[in-house]
Amino acid sequence: MTLSQEVTPMNKPSPSECVNHVEAVRQFNRFYTQQIGVLHEGILRSPFSLTEARVIYELANREKSTATEIANTLNLDVGYLSRILRDFKKCGLIDKQPSETDGRQSILTLTEQGQNSFTMLNTCSHNEIGAMLNKLSSADQRRLIKAMQVIEEVLGTQLKYNVPYILRLHQPGDMGWIVHRHGVLYAEEYGWDDKFEALVASIVAKFIQNYNPKRERCWIAERDGEIVGSVFLMKQSDEVAKLRLLLVEPKVRGLGIGTRLVNECVRFSRQAGYSKITLWTNNVLLAARRIYEAVGFRLVQEEEHYSFGHHLIGETWELEL
Repeated sequence: MTLSQEVTPMNKPSPSECVNHVEAVRQFNRFYTQQIGVLHEGILRSPFSLTEARVIYELANREKSTATEIANTLNLDVGYLSRILRDFKKCGLIDKQPSETDGRQSILTLTEQGQNSFTMLNTCSHNEIGAMLNKLSSADQRRLIKAMQVIEEVLGTQLKYNVPYILRLHQPGDMGWIVHRHGVLYAEEYGWDDKFEALVASIVAKFIQNYNPKRERCWIAERDGEIVGSVFLMKQSDEVAKLRLLLVEPKVRGLGIGTRLVNECVRFSRQAGYSKITLWTNNVLLAARRIYEAVGFRLVQEEEHYSFGHHLIGETWELEL
């Protein structure tokens, strides 16, 4: 069983679609800014604007900071930020001390009064968001959070490409992560029941109990110290290897991790002396199927089946080495 949703190049929308998409985003912006009250003169019924509140938040969550660092983090004009900081200093909200390493910079910290302002803003924000969510059912809250995560992931795509990832062999504890994430992601994305998680658990248990490092592998993709993907290559016979349990976390899809994991399986299979790689997947896993086809696998068999609470079409793919 495999899972991946790597992004492939797509045609640009038509001019009319672009216009509709722009208007849809603008409509959402108008709706959401009204929901969270950023149109009020003071955010969260405070004397601070939204930008001022964000500056206070950054200062409260940094042990030491400079104006340059805050401007870069919030993408603010330095002159505009300087005026905000000047007003904060007059009101007794911040303290400035010369930097010990750069005489051109000052270290900024919140005073006790500034910390009190942050506490007030943070508490009001927490309470207002809590009140908004309390009007929703648990299911609607989960839908809302999922949609927000999708927005953050899509609009943050350019940032995530700057963080590299590594592939490594499995370590103690990795198998539990693999079973857990397969269970969670397939339930969220495809509605599969816990019998699928049980299947994954049986596969990884068999791998560990019969592990032959000369002919089998589990690769773990790790990014910024966090596991974000995995795949197995297991011995089916002396001549045939089986690729299993390809998974890529949603927040890193589009970085080529899925393709890299599959290519590692192909490379190792050739070195280990296999003549063929086979895999079994389902036709609903479209992105994974695109990866297999791009690497050179071909579909050799299809069969209908009822598994994990759904009617599915299983597929067998093969790659001659």
